[in-house]
Amino acid sequence: MHNLPPLSLYIHIPWCVQKCPYCDFNSHALKGEVPHDDYVAHLLADLDMDVPDVAGRTLSTIFIGGGTPSLLSAEAMQTLLDGVRARLPLAADAEITMEANPGTVEADRFSGYQRAGVNRISIGVQSFSPEKLTRLGRIHGPDEARRAARLAEGLGLRSFNLDLMHGLPDQTLEEALDDLRQAIALNPPHLSWYQLTIEPNTLFASKPPVLPDDDALWDIFEKGDELLTAAGYQQYETSAYAKPGYQCRHNLNYWRFGDYLGIGCGAHGKITLPDGSVTRTSKTRHPRGYMQGRYLDKRHVVAAADMPFEFFMNRFRLLEPAPRAEFRAFTGLPESVVRAPLDEALAQGYITETADAWQITPHGKLFLNSLLELFLPDEA
Repeated sequence: MHNLPPLSLYIHIPWCVQKCPYCDFNSHALKGEVPHDDYVAHLLADLDMDVPDVAGRTLSTIFIGGGTPSLLSAEAMQTLLDGVRARLPLAADAEITMEANPGTVEADRFSGYQRAGVNRISIGVQSFSPEKLTRLGRIHGPDEARRAARLAEGLGLRSFNLDLMHGLPDQTLEEALDDLRQAIALNPPHLSWYQLTIEPNTLFASKPPVLPDDDALWDIFEKGDELLTAAGYQQYETSAYAKPGYQCRHNLNYWRFGDYLGIGCGAHGKITLPDGSVTRTSKTRHPRGYMQGRYLDKRHVVAAADMPFEFFMNRFRLLEPAPRAEFRAFTGLPESVVRAPLDEALAQGYITETADAWQITPHGKLFLNSLLELFLPDEA
């Protein structure tokens, strides 16, 4: 039996009230009502097909993402999480996160989600500027965002997160910092602070807005990072900040090359099988096909040659030290196969190395792509 990493579960709820112009996630504008009960039944049937690969393993985290998961009724959420608990053991201190849009955060529904087991909410604020929210296609206003954050705090959840974007169309440094100050004032234990990027196959890709240039983006990041640090937040991942002890455990498991099942439309999974092979899965993207019972879209075993890149692509997004022993434990490969790229990374000042761990340097963080390219398999 190989060393098996911790196990998480990702659940995808694909519907939104409307599609945002920057969004490349698998989300679909809602036409009519959410098929609450039918979709939950399909999610659990999908999970039934994956359970044999992880029989007997305990789930340490669950993340319900979308789309807009808070469009799912509290009753459907209860049925869903009861169904998960009936199929897999859940750690006593399991973190169960649900994404929500500020406009869909209602107190009575949230206490229902909490009763179902949700103990962490991630609220998609994006900006506190009415103009910027309109430009981003968001259907909530700043007041709703503040109300949602206060509600999350009042529920006494384990934690809550605010999602915020910077580098927005025509955004000035002062506007970006103002967003950040307003978010910090709400005292979330966790803040995700992303730079807006234009993704293919989005409305913004076909009609690109004017975004701040690289120098302006660097100023925003540098000054914003100072603000967050002064407020007691620690950056632990490329775009994630948390107060001590409040990192998102689900995301940490991704970046530490942990295992995760993915159920729901377009969900991805990564599972280490008892023989040590690592399998990646992706599920049918469109709700129509998925709800006809065609769950699995693709499944492949990660080739040994691709394993170093996959491991470090995740590991070096985190600023914490990466235990050297985990490379062999989680990939099944000896460290000798990556000695040459590691030596090059050390020579370039991208990482530091001790007897026990590797750690990305501030220089490596700036040149993350160049660092990761060192681990790409040689083209035959």
